[in-house]
Amino acid sequence: MTETPTTASAADSGAAAPARQSARAEATLAEWLAKRSDEDLVTLLQLRPDLAVPLPGSMAVLAARTEQRASVLRAGDELDTLDFAIIETLVVQGAADGRHGAPLPAKTLRKLLSDRVPAATVNAALQKLRARALVWGPDTGLRLSPAAQEALPWPLGSTTELPDALTEPEIAAALAESTPQERALLDKLAATGPRGRTRDAAPGTASERPVQRLLSRRLLNWIDEETVELPVAVGQVLRNEPVTDPHALKPPQPEITKHSPADVNAAAAGEVGELLRHSAAVLEVLGQAPAPVLRSGGLGVRELRRIAKQTGLDENRLGLLAEVLVAARLIDKGTPEPAPEGDGTDDYWTPTTTADAWLAVVPPRRWAVLAQAWLELDRFPWMIGLRDANDKPLAALSAELRTSHAVRDRRALLDLLAEFPPGTEVSAADLGRVLAWRQPRRRRHYRREALESTLAEAQSLGLVARGAVTSAGRALLHGSPEDAEAEMANALPEPVDHVLVQADLTVIAPGPLVPELRDRIELVADVESAGAATVYRIGEQSVRRALDAGATAAELHNLFRTHSRTPVPQSLSYLIDDVARRHGRLRAGMAQSFVRSEDPALLAEVLAAPVAGELALRAVAPTVAISQAALGEVLERLRAAGFSPAGEDSSGAIVDLRPRGARLPARASQRSAWRPNPPNVEQLRALVGELRAGERAANARPGQAVRSDGSRTSTAATLNLLQLAARTKRSVHIGYVDAQGVATQRVVEPLQVGGGQLDARDPVTGAVRHFTLHRIASVALVG
Repeated sequence: MTETPTTASAADSGAAAPARQSARAEATLAEWLAKRSDEDLVTLLQLRPDLAVPLPGSMAVLAARTEQRASVLRAGDELDTLDFAIIETLVVQGAADGRHGAPLPAKTLRKLLSDRVPAATVNAALQKLRARALVWGPDTGLRLSPAAQEALPWPLGSTTELPDALTEPEIAAALAESTPQERALLDKLAATGPRGRTRDAAPGTASERPVQRLLSRRLLNWIDEETVELPVAVGQVLRNEPVTDPHALKPPQPEITKHSPADVNAAAAGEVGELLRHSAAVLEVLGQAPAPVLRSGGLGVRELRRIAKQTGLDENRLGLLAEVLVAARLIDKGTPEPAPEGDGTDDYWTPTTTADAWLAVVPPRRWAVLAQAWLELDRFPWMIGLRDANDKPLAALSAELRTSHAVRDRRALLDLLAEFPPGTEVSAADLGRVLAWRQPRRRRHYRREALESTLAEAQSLGLVARGAVTSAGRALLHGSPEDAEAEMANALPEPVDHVLVQADLTVIAPGPLVPELRDRIELVADVESAGAATVYRIGEQSVRRALDAGATAAELHNLFRTHSRTPVPQSLSYLIDDVARRHGRLRAGMAQSFVRSEDPALLAEVLAAPVAGELALRAVAPTVAISQAALGEVLERLRAAGFSPAGEDSSGAIVDLRPRGARLPARASQRSAWRPNPPNVEQLRALVGELRAGERAANARPGQAVRSDGSRTSTAATLNLLQLAARTKRSVHIGYVDAQGVATQRVVEPLQVGGGQLDARDPVTGAVRHFTLHRIASVALVG
């Protein structure tokens, strides 16, 4: 009877010994990190790249960095609501109090959260936190980095205590009953800070006072006789942020609407057609009249309205197009060629020479350039027109639109929407709730108007249609630009090589025209309306424009006869012949410039008109007159006076004198915003190898040393010891000072000593390294 307890006690003691030994072995974060595998450390440096700069010399240094407040807060930006629930539970249970706290077993943690989330989900979240070294230790005793408590996105206790705050519908109902004075008070607290001081919080204050009414409806919390506080959820509703519930440890399930992927892609194709047409129109207008750059940078409101009027675009859409075209380097600021006639401005927003190449490529390629530029745009175009801190409207292309988190927030929204099956529509409000649950520290970035505006921009760019990500959008997000171009080519309608000429002198293009036919039609006809089918109108001015460009009447007749699927109306043939008969009877050339005509009576009519005095025309023959005005001005003024001159070159051939538009040379070496390139996996493995080597050197026990402290007595003693180690193939512990004066400790295997240099193998990486002998500060045999 007495032996069983003794035997059991001994067994228990034996079983407990390894546990106590394990606990002692992992009593510090540095010791726990030292026992992690190389792949675990590589993952840690990938998830928290700031820990590797500069390379830590030991596990103690790495451990200290992982607990630095700034690094922990940065890592906390990627944590979700469940991760913070685990952190808060560990804080409440005392696991964040360093060596003086009580480690919390993982089993206890799972039990505390079991009523809201399964054990497997808790284990996965623990693994995520351990990978970032925010939680460490074995399952028998979890510890938390002390600074993690400061990363909590809500007051301590929000997760572990049952909520008693108003729900979102209750808040909305209470706000609807608020008076303007009460609402103004709440809006002020929501904008400036949750706490406010007021005498109306004191007991005995009249119940009809605004503060007392808000307290009674729980839209304010009472702190003391002079202080009230705005509840977190109320502030989120007032700021149009997604309302977060720290007690909800499962992500929200949004409501979805299904569409056919083909319908989504077709809708996007229509948007892309308009996008490309409007972009070309903006480039054309700015080519003809570049817009001055504001002194503070950006595009002025007056110029924005001018361009909007000339292109027929809405100002908000024009602002988006301007931002995207500049990001794609199709528009830039500088002094164009030819320069606008002086208004004292040095820089203008002008198309670049790259724009001509962009206009010449196929539509899918043009779309991919614009869509990629928008995805990588570190600005929010939807902020154009909003008021800044000085109550001034934000201008398009101004520096105030630049936001450091623009690319990250845009990607987060589209990546989340792309997680749903193709053709799935999700509202901006539901997307905001999911994003706020996944990244509660960034929840203020996901205000409803910000998400709605971003989705509207994505729809204008053809990445989203009908509330769902398009096939081309998915390829651009998670594939390559080439894949995206192929998807967009499948979505866009096939170009057509024919038109439909109507009796009212309109020409209907039943789809996008092949480039050559489109250019020829746009030369002889003006766009009247655009869309899936473009309508052109032919008039006297448009026919004269084609003749001015060098086309002949026969070529215009052949154009419509060959490409029209409907009979060419007789009225169109008469119009072409009539304009052609009058066109070119009067010729202008360079003298400075000259005017000639085979009909002396016609030239006499010109010389008798007021325009002759404006141009200082002088007859030198019955059929020739000369002028000191430039040829372009002569042509423009004669046409304005009702004549139909044609320009000709020195051989008498008609030349196309249409203005080509101003251009800026493309900046081939334009520097983009600097972003550090994170090290790749191989580089991180090398860093971990260096860290292991330094750790081994720091922990090595010197065997035979030059001195008891490991320092050298002389160069000869150092040389002899290194040569002995090389002959006997023994490892040595050296202290080395590099050219920058940085001292390191490492264990190496000497291979060769000579010529003032030590060649040694790194036992961790196997690489052969070279050390200058006079920079070796200490040396000792290991083992």
